[in-house]
This record gives sequence, C-alpha cells and structure tokens, in this order.
Amino acid sequence: MTRLTLDHRTMPTADVGAPNPFPPIQGDASLDKSADLTAATETIRTRARYGRVATISPYLMQDGYSRERAPQRHPVAVLENEHLRATFLLNQGGRMWSLRQLSTGRELLYTNPIFQPANLALRNAWFAGGVEWNTGTIGHTPLTCAPMHAARVLGDDGVPVLRLYEFERLRRVVYQLDVHLPPGSEALFVHVRISNPNEYDVPMYWWSNIAVPQDVSTRVLAPATHAWNYSYDSILRHEPVAPGDASPVDDEVPDISYPARFSDAADFFFDLDGVRQPWIAAVDGRGAGLFQTSMANLIGRKLFRWGTSPGGRRWQEWLSGPLADPAGGYAEIQAGLAATQFEHLPMPAGAVWSWTEGYGPIALGADTAHGAWHSARAAAENFVISAVPPTRLAEIDAAAAALATREPDAWLHTGSGWGALERRLRALSGERPLDLPGTPFPDGTLGDEQQPWVELLETGRYPDPADGEFPNSVHLHPVLVGALTRSPGWAAPALAGVAKASSGDWVGAAADWEESVTRHDNAYAHRNLALAARRDGDTQAMSDEYLRALALSPSPGLAVEALGALVGIGTKHGAALAMAALDKLPLEWRLGGRLRVLEARAALAAGLAEHCAAIVTDPTLEVADLREGEESLDDLWFACQAARLAAARGIDARDEHALSALRAEAERTIALPPHLDFRMKPGSSGG
Repeated sequence: MTRLTLDHRTMPTADVGAPNPFPPIQGDASLDKSADLTAATETIRTRARYGRVATISPYLMQDGYSRERAPQRHPVAVLENEHLRATFLLNQGGRMWSLRQLSTGRELLYTNPIFQPANLALRNAWFAGGVEWNTGTIGHTPLTCAPMHAARVLGDDGVPVLRLYEFERLRRVVYQLDVHLPPGSEALFVHVRISNPNEYDVPMYWWSNIAVPQDVSTRVLAPATHAWNYSYDSILRHEPVAPGDASPVDDEVPDISYPARFSDAADFFFDLDGVRQPWIAAVDGRGAGLFQTSMANLIGRKLFRWGTSPGGRRWQEWLSGPLADPAGGYAEIQAGLAATQFEHLPMPAGAVWSWTEGYGPIALGADTAHGAWHSARAAAENFVISAVPPTRLAEIDAAAAALATREPDAWLHTGSGWGALERRLRALSGERPLDLPGTPFPDGTLGDEQQPWVELLETGRYPDPADGEFPNSVHLHPVLVGALTRSPGWAAPALAGVAKASSGDWVGAAADWEESVTRHDNAYAHRNLALAARRDGDTQAMSDEYLRALALSPSPGLAVEALGALVGIGTKHGAALAMAALDKLPLEWRLGGRLRVLEARAALAAGLAEHCAAIVTDPTLEVADLREGEESLDDLWFACQAARLAAARGIDARDEHALSALRAEAERTIALPPHLDFRMKPGSSGG
C-alpha cells in the first residue's frame, strides 16, 4: 500500500532570511563553471558556448543568512510503501531529503543533521544533503531555497502520486516532478517534465544532484571506462576511471571511484557514450548503498568529491557540522541532460521534455563491489538492470507521462505566485498560454512579491515603498516594463532601469535611475547608478553613488557591496573611503565576517598590516557567505604576512617584485590557520 502524507522535519536551522532587495544586475558574479575545454569533444565545446547568462535577474539574491542555528520545523511530504519511505522538503526546492529502506532502517541518502545555508548556489544560499533538482541554467538552481507547489494526483489504480512543480523565471518554463512509489516496489520513480511554452527556443539544463554518505570505503560505480575530470585547476581532461581499463592498460592509473581516498576536490563526468539505460551507484565497504538509473535521454553521470585536504574537510564541516571521521561527510553522484555541467541544450519552442529516474537500494557484497573496476561495474549494472529492467522503466515512464497532465485532486503546499502572474501576462501579451491542467497557477497563489505588479496592471501605478524600504522583487516582462514607463513615483523608473540593464541597455538604465532620484532621492537608484559608473570605469562616480546610497539607507548587505567596491579600487584613497564608511556603521554590523574581511583588506591597502593581522588571526572570524572556490581568505592571509615581513625587514611595500618574493616565502613558511583554510585547488594545502 502506498501512502502520501504531510508532516514536519525539525532540525537546527540557520534561516535563509529575506531576499536582498538590490538586484544582481552587475554581471560580474561567478554564475557557473568555466574551464579550459581544449581536450573536450566538439559537441561539448559547442554546447558550452551556448546559453550562458550574465546575471540571474529577475531573481534576487538570498544572502541574508548567518551561522546561528536554532531548531526549526520544515514542512515535508512523505511518500511510502512497504519497502521505502521518501521525504521531500517543500520549502526548499522540493528536495528529496531522505530515502529510507524500511526493512533495514538504512538511510540511502546523506541526510544532513543541520540546515546551514552557504554560498554555493546561483542566488547564493545553498545547503548540503538529499537530492537537489537543478534546472534552467548551469549551477545550483535559483529555487533550491524556495518553496515548491505540491499536490496529490491519483493514478487510475487510486495510488497517490506526489507532484512538485514551479514556474522557472529565468527561462520562463514550467517544470514538474511526479514522484511514483507503486505498491510493493523496491524502487522510487521520479518523472521529470519540462514545458517550454514560449515561441522561441530556450537553453536548458538539468542535473539531479544526489548526496550520499561517505567514508574511506565508499565507492562510486558507473558504466564507463573513462571520465571527464574537472579539478580546480579549471582544465577538463579525459582520463581512465581505474587501473586495468585504460588502453593501453596502465596499472599506475589512480582509481577515482573512491572519493575519500584523494585530498583534492574534483568533478568526474563519466563518459557514458552508447549506454542505453544510464545508471550510477554509491556503495559502502559492505557493497551496499544507493543506485540511480534513468531513461537514455538523461545521459550524464557525475561524481563530485570534496577531498580530504584541510580545505575539503573544512568545507564538509562548514556545511554539515563537525566530522568524527576525517574521511566522512558526503560525496555526490549526479545525473544530467548533457555529458558535462558546462553545457546547455537548445529546447525548441513549445517543446515538452520528460524522462523517468529510478532510485533504490543496491547490495553487491564487499568482494564484488570492491573488486577490479570492470567486474565491479558489471555486477552493479546487472543488479540495477535486474531491479529496474528496461521494459519496466519504459512502462513506468509511459504511465507517468500519461498522468503528467492530469489535474491534481488535492493541494498540499503553495510555492510562488510567479506562475499566476505569468499566466496573466501571457494573456495580455498574446503569448502562448500557461494554462496547463497538470500544473495550475491559480490567482490564490499570488503573494506579497507579486502584489505591486498586480497593482501596476490594474491601476497603471507601481506603488512606491515606504521610506527606507525598496521594491521587493524585479520583473522583466515587456508588458510590465511598458507600464512602468507610464507610472508615477520613484520606484517605477528605478525598476524600469533594472529591466533595461538586465537586457544590456545600461545607457537607458542610467537615465531611468537618474529620473528616479529626481523624483525622490533613494538608495536603490543610487546603488544602481554606482554599478553603471563602475561599468564605465568611473571610480569616482561609483564611490560617490555608493556613499550616497549608504548615507540614505544603510544596511549590512549594501555596506558589504559598497565597501567591497571601494576596496576593490585598489588604491589608498579607495581604502581610506572604505575605512571612513566603516566607522559610520553600527558595531553589530562591523562584527559580521564579511565586513571584518573588508576592513582587513582596507587596512592592508592603507599600509596598516598589523591592523589587518589582528583581524585575520582571530579564530572566531567567519564569513557566513564565503563562496565555493573563493580565495579571499587565504589570499588575504598571505598578503598580510608578506606585508608584515616587508615591514620587519625595512622593505618598501611599493616594491612589487620584492613583495611578490615575500609572498612566496610566506606561502612556503607560514601556515594558513585552519579557520581560514577553504582551499580547493590541487597543491594548495601546503604552507
């Protein structure tokens, strides 16, 4: 018997916080992977050049979290039968948080004991654990920390199906996951459906990211002899997976299938060319674990490892709390639409893409699972194909596809109101409708973020926020942008400028922002004018605009952005402006990790090496939103140590050649403190 219920999951939680109201239109953030693809196939290189985005507008950033956690209840949907129980986080992108085998009590996924956001996603906030559904563009989905619509659909046999769906604003597509767990089934099936209602092609991306428990014996198996290796030297290489499978045979080839046996972080995209039913599995020392398989159109399979270097372990603990086992934590096995995560695929106008994924337990036995690569993967393939035969997968897929457009019979959870607003906008603009029966977006889902836009449509006026407040969302639809140009008030031209900048018209955007401050002096437009000035290389105007914005409406987020820009000028004058601005901020804000790092950078640029050292040597220094791969902490540490060496030896700090030599000396002889060590590049953990 299959049951679908609603419940709550309580865990120590650092709240994501409200979105940052200042739109991410600057286009200088690291939004996705980049690499030297010289060794890649022409198909990979062509797809890697297609579909890249400069910004994630109209989404706003989620960077208001801290590292202070308290117990919090998270709404979940639970789907279970006699063999499996699957739990989904409804406010966090529909992530499958747990998949438990009931007969053994074994958890098949890595289920994080804490909910701690960190800066790994397109909108910043991301958390580790479970199965994440990534779509739209390269990177962790903009909806990973956002609610999903959830509904119940009944099959012809009366068995409940969990439907999760949402409108994705960047590509303007609808995606849904129908989760099937037939009575008696020892595998869970997820039917994914993406609908492009637009009259134009859109670049598309999908990867299902599966966190699995890791220890020193964990092995990842896939039907491949070679993989595309992407490490943090940013070079893509085609390499053998394990000894004995290379041609010619090379017994010196490292066996990359054991993620906890390497110190460096890396991605491995298995080369599954010609595989008819792709699969991947992760097993423990006894040969037991989780498998994932799918239809052939979900061809990509990947292993991600953090590595066991101090930096890799630091990241694991940053995301999940202290590790009892230095080789513990989690690894990720992943499945995607393309061979690598550098690629987008063109999705035709009006197209619907779908596939079915299967998840279940695997048990091979220790000797089999940890034998030679070719025999271990053959045994795993036999197990997966026996558990989910191609004919069975095809039957499940066909039945799921037939059910995918059926109207839900019960509403379980409300996602965003953007789909409902999009439905109205399409009706007004004459575009293809969004009225899909299986994924309804009723007006009742419209919320606070959509309300000003609804008012603009109905009255012709976008309401100005109260003094000291800002627009709480951005929209780029031509109908709304046109209405903004006719609306009174200061917020309307400010938002029209955001839309123009998002489309590349920075001259028109700046004119709109100037009009906005003419109507009412406001930090929102001044901040955006600072971005325009920075694009033009006018650091003086940029500084003036940022300082004006801070004077009008100071906030921690704006302070971090403004001071980062001032310090980034790279001059003593810029550093002095930053230090002066810091002095005007509340002490509580200045104690935040990101502002402390900016203070240290400003002090170093101003020639105050000991001031910098006092900050970076403090073991309590934490930057809550440190970006994955960011080198600011170790770079600041060694730059500070080089400056201190220069001062001690009477060397002019303006002598770049001498300072470079001292930097190299510091990296060789002065250890990076553990609280600053997030390094992920090969060979970067010495010193």
